Amino acid sequence: MHISNRITGLLGGDGDGWEVFNRARGMIAEGVAVTELTIGEHDIRTAAPILQDMHRAAMSGHTGYASVPGTAQLRRVIAERVMERTGVPTTLDNVLITPGGQSALFAAHVAVCDPGDTALYLDPYYATYPGTLRGASAVAKRIQTRAEDAFQPRAQDIAAAAKGATCLLINSPNNPTGVVYSRATMDGIAEVCKANDLWLISDEVYDTQVWEGEHISPRALPDMAERTLVVGSMSKSHAMTGSRCGWVVGPEAVIEHLINLATHTTYGVPGFIQDAAVFALAQGAPFEEEIAAPFRRRRTLAQEVLAKQNAVALVPAQGAMYLMLDVRSTGMSGEAFANALLDAHHIAVMPGESFGTAAAGHIRVAMTIEDAAFRDALETLCAFAESLAA
Repeated sequence: MHISNRITGLLGGDGDGWEVFNRARGMIAEGVAVTELTIGEHDIRTAAPILQDMHRAAMSGHTGYASVPGTAQLRRVIAERVMERTGVPTTLDNVLITPGGQSALFAAHVAVCDPGDTALYLDPYYATYPGTLRGASAVAKRIQTRAEDAFQPRAQDIAAAAKGATCLLINSPNNPTGVVYSRATMDGIAEVCKANDLWLISDEVYDTQVWEGEHISPRALPDMAERTLVVGSMSKSHAMTGSRCGWVVGPEAVIEHLINLATHTTYGVPGFIQDAAVFALAQGAPFEEEIAAPFRRRRTLAQEVLAKQNAVALVPAQGAMYLMLDVRSTGMSGEAFANALLDAHHIAVMPGESFGTAAAGHIRVAMTIEDAAFRDALETLCAFAESLAA
């Protein structure tokens, strides 16, 4: 029996980038104590008041089929939030609620790509991006950014790849690099999109985690709202990773069709989860800052540790819950260094190569364990790199 090329070709023959992570999890299963600095999972769990509101909503009966586009209340709250942050008129008709940001990414590409269309994305990239584009039957085409540019994409590189393409996927604040795209970068991206009639899909799930600079949503740039789809999520901003509540914001005509897609695929998000999301969003900026605070604090801690040595260089850590560290002084690839670190010290990090080729010789460190353990792990990592560099 034949299995579809769409499914069997999701990974594109490059592997899934999770080899070191899987090794670490295997060691843990065998009883080895491993310090995990791999995935973007908060070391706190969803706040008790949010869970209590979720329980209240479920017990009050909001457990049946919810409205497929999302409840009017949640869509309206998200529209108001987006309008407040961007200044762009936004109503509930511009919003579709999805089962998490990953579902929103897939839906956005299905909305704008026909089978065989070229979909652009930037390298380094979040590990699921290429497979998501292929799953939408698009041809995934990467555009490399450069370590010497602090991984800020160059408009001319995007323009060189744009001929005949349909869309461009961007992510700022960025996973895996921790870089926040500058206004000059965003203006350049917008101009290329307009000049080449590209849809822009903007993954903004880390928009509440900005340590330096400002988060700029391209939807707010001149003449971009009509060609931009914004992906958002409760996962990172409110530590609701397991609740799977995300959204797409875009032109009404696109959202209308995405509602049809949701009707034939996910059939919506549980109502009690949406009610809890409304409650969480009502807590406002102070709560979002509270969720982000550990990462802001650990970023400062990391800067202090890294300033005391010369073997490991820090890519500007401007946002998100990750550090991108340059370990090329050791003469090793990121993958080799990550495996050696895991073997020698039982510290698990993600190789830069897990996120494409542009970050070769780098590693990604998730700032997701408590402060003292995080400092100890970073100091051990740096001492290990120094020993190899020597």
